[in-house]
Amino acid sequence: MKKIITAATAPAAIGPYSHGTSYNQMIFTSGQLPVCAVKGGVVEGGITEQSVQSLENLKSVIEAGGGTMATVLKTTCYLADITDFAAFNAVYQQYFQQDCPARSCFAVKDLPLGVKVEVEAIAHVLA
Repeated sequence: MKKIITAATAPAAIGPYSHGTSYNQMIFTSGQLPVCAVKGGVVEGGITEQSVQSLENLKSVIEAGGGTMATVLKTTCYLADITDFAAFNAVYQQYFQQDCPARSCFAVKDLPLGVKVEVEAIAHVLA
């Protein structure tokens, strides 16, 4: 049965979607923007600060769904500027230090709210 995932520490959705869904033992997250749920709005700073916030939001959603960053199987990462690839990777590597998940990373024309990064994931629930 499909379940809606709502993470108390992730920012509210800015459209008609949930933080994520789960089905059986699988977790599917929506793209997580670098928006701070506590302060509201996009975090100040560049790609490094925005990458940290997006990945913290992603972590919150995955944990609310019963997983951990270690149970992530696949991520899809969107960058507003491909020249930010190395800086994004430096932050990403801190969240996935061992057994990195499969990943796709794209430069896109625009992201919501004019942000520099958005990250989504597929994970499994802890056994």
